[in-house]
Amino acid sequence: MLVSQRVKGLLRRVPGKRRFGVYRFLPFFFLLGGAMEWFMINVRVGKETFYDVYRRKRSERQYEARMEKKE
Repeated sequence: MLVSQRVKGLLRRVPGKRRFGVYRFLPFFFLLGGAMEWFMINVRVGKETFYDVYRRKRSERQYEARMEKKE
């Protein structure tokens, strides 16, 4: 119960409740999305980033599709 009250108190402190309502939290989500995108582009886990793996898998799928067409 104590955590719930703290979260409610924190949410009440975000300005713009009367004017924007629930939408006052949108900037936080945009920042979170931008931070996640930056993390996926720039942070390496092992030797690869998320996009390195994505590009490799996409090219593998394209290659397999081309090979299936030729058969």
